[in-house]
Amino acid sequence: APGTMSGAGPEEPQLSDAADARLQEAEQDWAAAKAFYDNLVSKRPRPPKPQNAITVAVSSRALFDLVEERRIYEEQGVEKYVEYQQQNENVTLKPGPAFYFVKALQHVNARLLELYPDDEERFDIVLMTNNHAQVGVRLINSINHYGLTIERFCMTGGKSPIGYLTAYLTNLYLSADSEKVQEAIEAGIASATMFTANKDVAYSDTQLRVAFDGDAVLFSDESEQIVKEQGLDKFFEHEQLNENKPLAQGPLKGFLEDLGKLQKKFYAKNERLNCPIRTFLVTARSAASSGARVLKTLRSWGLEIDEALFLAGAPKGPILVKIHPHIFFDDQMFHIEGAQKLGTIAAHVPYGIAQKYHKSA
Repeated sequence: APGTMSGAGPEEPQLSDAADARLQEAEQDWAAAKAFYDNLVSKRPRPPKPQNAITVAVSSRALFDLVEERRIYEEQGVEKYVEYQQQNENVTLKPGPAFYFVKALQHVNARLLELYPDDEERFDIVLMTNNHAQVGVRLINSINHYGLTIERFCMTGGKSPIGYLTAYLTNLYLSADSEKVQEAIEAGIASATMFTANKDVAYSDTQLRVAFDGDAVLFSDESEQIVKEQGLDKFFEHEQLNENKPLAQGPLKGFLEDLGKLQKKFYAKNERLNCPIRTFLVTARSAASSGARVLKTLRSWGLEIDEALFLAGAPKGPILVKIHPHIFFDDQMFHIEGAQKLGTIAAHVPYGIAQKYHKSA
């Protein structure tokens, strides 16, 4: 289900009568809204129905570079911050770490609309921010300047936006605030903290490229726990003994699943070689001693990964430079920092045993 990290079991739970009634009411509301908007003529594609969309919620500090504005907020307080934003509302904000990822999502949407003009299974980008509404004009001006299609805003005026993520049926939440990301992860929502690359690099305009770490990102941290607590030899032994037992899912498994569903829509139109989505597994595992379980797990989930890179403990940064992903998800900060140094936009997933070691280090 959207907005959660948990996978569906073999049987869907039965809805209670009250929940069923609420669902029917929601469907009636959407039907009424659609009937109203169908009478209005517009060339802009209407945002998809949340139940059909893959909703990516992005904070304003992830989407735009707000470093200077954040400094004013921290040093001079909220009133001076709001005043500054209003005085500069016609000054376009510079791109932030999630900007090119969002642009790539929009390119996928454009291709999907060409092939499936009446289908609503596509990305819906929501600006999810605890900014005050008075700051909204500058954000809107910047979004329009870059031609971004972001129609849904949630501006919470200083309150945590996490409670709204479920209401928006969020599939992925990206923020520059690690505390909010941790809160979202604990609420069962796939989330990551965005970090700006230390070098400017070129990103593909025609293909969304997403790289994932394996353990504690796509998969649970079961194997990572054994490495940390019992060492590499026990880990290799454990993985070979359990080669045919699928790993439990991690927080980003659902997003890989979403990407896979969209890829299949392109394949169905004979567009496999021209697919605007490419996925990468970039793992510190070694192929011979612990790679088979990973590949068999993905197979058991019915998921494909376009490229799998087993690095056997080698640094990930140089490989990521060759991949040029719009975003790279990892649970360990030293991999995030290594990626940053060489120009990769990285997103930290605060999940699993590595967080315990990171905090105590």
